[in-house]
Amino acid sequence: MPQLEISSYPSQLFWLIVCFFSLYIIMSQIIIPRIADIIEQRRKKIDDAIEKAQSMQKKAEAALDKYQKALAAATNEAEKSLNKTQEDLNKLISEKQAELEAELKTKIKAGEEEINKSKAAAIKEVKSMSEKLALNVVQKIGLKEISGAEIKAAMKKIEDK
Repeated sequence: MPQLEISSYPSQLFWLIVCFFSLYIIMSQIIIPRIADIIEQRRKKIDDAIEKAQSMQKKAEAALDKYQKALAAATNEAEKSLNKTQEDLNKLISEKQAELEAELKTKIKAGEEEINKSKAAAIKEVKSMSEKLALNVVQKIGLKEISGAEIKAAMKKIEDK
């Protein structure tokens, strides 16, 4: 085995040192800084993305809060408008009911007056017919001495009772 031969050791040690330091210099000066730079760029991108996400989350929370406030304000305003409309409708209904009651009272009063007039006229006519009928009955019976005035007086007495 040639590696174990002592005469080739100095040459192997030389090339070992040359290769080791060459690789060391290449790694320390070129490869490791590039890897470190890539890692740093990735870390910065991740940090930027996290900051953007936090910023967007804050904006979204602010927008949500603003939306909820606007929704609450709109709901409150709609409720006030609904209550006002309800009050206006109740007031209008009350006014219309009062007008209708007044109109009905007037019509009822006019109807009662007309009924009373008709009743009075009917009673007067019934009295007149009763007096005529009583006079006819008395005359047909043969009682000629009873006059119309006496029959009216008798009817008056019956009415007063």
